[in-house]
Amino acid sequence: MSNIFTKLKYLLFFLLLTHSYLSCSQNFPDLVAGIPVNYDESLVGEYELPDPLILKNGQRVTDTTIWIKQRRPEILEMFQKYQFGKAPCREELSFRIFEEGSAFDGKAIRRQVTLYFTKDTTAHKADLLIYLPSNSKKPVPLFFNISFLPNALTINDPGIRRGMMRNKEGKLISVPDTPPKNGLNVEKFLSEGFGVATIYYQDIEPDFAEGIRYGVRGYFLKPGSTYPAPGEWGAIAAWAWGLSCAMDYLETDRDIDTRKVALFGISRLGKTVLWAGARDSRFGMVIASCSGEGGAALSMRNYGETIAHIMAPSRYFYQFCSNRAQFADDPRTSPIDAHMLISLIAPRPLLLQTGDSDGWSDPKGEFLAAIAAEPVYRLFGKRGLETKVMPDPGEAILHDVGYYMHAGGHGTLPSDYDIFIKFMKKHFIEDGSQFTY
Repeated sequence: MSNIFTKLKYLLFFLLLTHSYLSCSQNFPDLVAGIPVNYDESLVGEYELPDPLILKNGQRVTDTTIWIKQRRPEILEMFQKYQFGKAPCREELSFRIFEEGSAFDGKAIRRQVTLYFTKDTTAHKADLLIYLPSNSKKPVPLFFNISFLPNALTINDPGIRRGMMRNKEGKLISVPDTPPKNGLNVEKFLSEGFGVATIYYQDIEPDFAEGIRYGVRGYFLKPGSTYPAPGEWGAIAAWAWGLSCAMDYLETDRDIDTRKVALFGISRLGKTVLWAGARDSRFGMVIASCSGEGGAALSMRNYGETIAHIMAPSRYFYQFCSNRAQFADDPRTSPIDAHMLISLIAPRPLLLQTGDSDGWSDPKGEFLAAIAAEPVYRLFGKRGLETKVMPDPGEAILHDVGYYMHAGGHGTLPSDYDIFIKFMKKHFIEDGSQFTY
């Protein structure tokens, strides 16, 4: 009899578990790393965002001096501690211009530079590829792309050195000798008087959990350590660190107006350019595409990708500092959110580009974060989105804080680059204002 009761007990438990799962699946039809994904606005729940203009001591920021000297450093420190991790000081950069020539039927000067990130010049290095309009008589603004692909696979130009790349096993292999299928359209920027630069992110730090063994984070590990401490840098902070190293070189190039460098990246590299722009005010503009969770989308919304998804052991935990995982169960317990990251870019121009069907990256969450950061931009006399109504796909807001959503999914479409150029022209040429701390 007891055996029957035991079987009935387990059957009842299984039925309750099944009912619970089916109920959950009706609301969260997708699972990622075994974690439900919410795409239902009615299930977002209530949350209260921290006020970016309230100091830790409870006092309100009333002017730009208080923001720059007190509140901004507070927010920056929290993002270092709880999200991206603190990066070490950069070593003195060395570099070598190994090629300079003509490209695109004489429309451009091509410059290829090897950046050496450490004193040991044998391992930690990256090729920075630069194109400048050949007819320019003064330093030009620059569109600076951090790419998922090596330079020779990013831009269709046979003059690019192919170089090496590292596979998931950590082995160095030659970059395939094939032209890009949809390369970055350099000539479109050149025709508007802009230069273009690109760098391959995995030359800085390989993008997999064991990549630390081959990237700059491994080089800077403390003696006896095999992994950074909980508040030390993840891979995104390493990529951002590498971008600042690249800016160290750009400041030596007299053909580039380094007050007008627009930093651009997609997805995890959208997160990267936001953090690079937050840490380094030398970047005059940030254009972040579909940066989502850990980027411009509000974590507290519980929509699309969440902290729990991104910090799962099978996914992208290594891209952030380990401290980030403590907010996986309830992002509302975090002292920071995406609107505060956006606020660190102020008063420099920022454009958030996304896709209307990219629920995973939460386009609405990015829009709401931009709205919540607007008071910081207004503090500087700059324009936020100035609306609480999301624009339709194809309708661009190009104020100091910009927002543009194409009809489509994750990433950037060729037509999006026309919007980027329009944004750069408006703020780098027509307005012409710069700001550094």
